[in-house]
Amino acid sequence: MVEKWTMKGSLLGACNCDWGCPCNFDAPPTHGHCEGMYIWVVREGRYGDVPLGGLRFGWGGRSPGPLHEGHGTAIVVIDEEATTEQRHAVEELTRTGEAGLPFDIFESVTETWLDTLVTSIDVELDGINSRATMGGDVYELELSRIKNPVTGEEEELYLDKPTGFTSTRAELGSAVLERFAHAGLSWKSRHTYGEYSEFSYEGP
Repeated sequence: MVEKWTMKGSLLGACNCDWGCPCNFDAPPTHGHCEGMYIWVVREGRYGDVPLGGLRFGWGGRSPGPLHEGHGTAIVVIDEEATTEQRHAVEELTRTGEAGLPFDIFESVTETWLDTLVTSIDVELDGINSRATMGGDVYELELSRIKNPVTGEEEELYLDKPTGFTSTRAELGSAVLERFAHAGLSWKSRHTYGEYSEFSYEGP
């Protein structure tokens, strides 16, 4: 049974779609399939009696078609500095389908779960210019603002979506580089969709 929980912090996201990501507008993915990663950096929160502040974890994977159609292959990555209790909390939140948003949606579209990976997760938070790595060479993400193709100046872009399930306001940008390789699952994208947001969740 999932414990009562709360969580606030920063969220990084990237995928293989064009800037803006059609999924944000309930449209099919740019290339027909979806592959990417979300990384949560928890500033404060609790799972039952377990404090979650300082926790870092990710959910990533590939969907053969639009994410909402399911049949995805996914992996949960938990920072090696997380306590045993925090690791259990992440497993309960992401895999049971009983935690509430946003995790139940990810669980519902996942057909094949890879074994959870516990490894280093290093994040440099700087808004839409944030960076992240996992396990040295397992995952790398570099975000930036989109540059105007005529002037070369950075564009500041936001998406306000009250019905958003990962966040209700995100700064949209570019994943200068996103790559993942582990357990037979891999992808590599350059100058595709990236986002940064603040999140606040609770459940069940």
